[in-house]
Amino acid sequence: MPDDVSPAPNRYGAAAHRPAPQHPSPSIPLTPAPDPRPPAIPSPSAFSPGPAAPAAERLRVVVADDNPVVRAGLGVLLSGRADIQVVAEAADGREAYERTLEHRPDVVLLDVRMPGVDGISALPHLVGIAPVLMLTYSRESEIVHEALRLGAGGYLVHGEFTANQLVQAVRDTKDGRANFTVTAADALLAHMRRGAPPQRGPLPEGLGSALATAPAPPPPHIAEPSESLSQLQPVVGQSSVSGGSVSTPNRQQYGLSSREVEVMDLIASGMSNQQIAATCFISEKTVKNHINRIFTKLHSATRSEAIAHWLGTAPRTPGRQP
Repeated sequence: MPDDVSPAPNRYGAAAHRPAPQHPSPSIPLTPAPDPRPPAIPSPSAFSPGPAAPAAERLRVVVADDNPVVRAGLGVLLSGRADIQVVAEAADGREAYERTLEHRPDVVLLDVRMPGVDGISALPHLVGIAPVLMLTYSRESEIVHEALRLGAGGYLVHGEFTANQLVQAVRDTKDGRANFTVTAADALLAHMRRGAPPQRGPLPEGLGSALATAPAPPPPHIAEPSESLSQLQPVVGQSSVSGGSVSTPNRQQYGLSSREVEVMDLIASGMSNQQIAATCFISEKTVKNHINRIFTKLHSATRSEAIAHWLGTAPRTPGRQP
């Protein structure tokens, strides 16, 4: 067939369709081509976090208690809070003064009954350096009054507060707000209702007796911890308020053993059998055995009668030996 002859028409009169020649399509890249324009640089204020806010300063505490278990428990409890730090511990009033003078804490937690220099004797020296919160088993009204008179910022009795209440009391003491547990509040309320200062008698033996002869605390810039409390030693038979000698009971006549003397002192401080057992690291049954022997030696049938004999306030019965 000649080259110039057109294809014959199909049955409908149209020329037969001849498929168009196939050409390979160009490949399409899977990733876009890089933008030739330089990337925009974000302004520093768009993403930078800015200067960090300063961390809140932690409230610094010194714990003074002769019981190492109590000190350890308070340390764990308080230092576990984000805003509180226990910076030092002390086992008596002298050490509490030295640690307070050294660390300048925000709050001092102070026990009453400690060997050597007790809390009542050290209190007037401590309050000139830092606020003091009494934290103790001692619940006698006379001790509560004396502690508040000497400048304590609050008074908590063990067993009468929760952990959260203690933490809040520490914070409040730093800010100058007073906290009292039930026993201390009752003593304070009774004092206010009387309308006049109560007739103060001597505190329990060995408590606060050194205040009559103790020197005033030295100025902070010249204080010497090793000498500033050199005269703060308990002097049996003196009163922290009157400053004069008062008669004290002859306790040797009762023939108590050293352990019985310790238990009787704790009874006189108002402790329960459970608290005495925890303080002396003995069982409650052993405490009861000691108490039975003490009552026999003191010719007493009740706790209050034994305390009266022990403190020398029991009325004397003619013809009867105590």
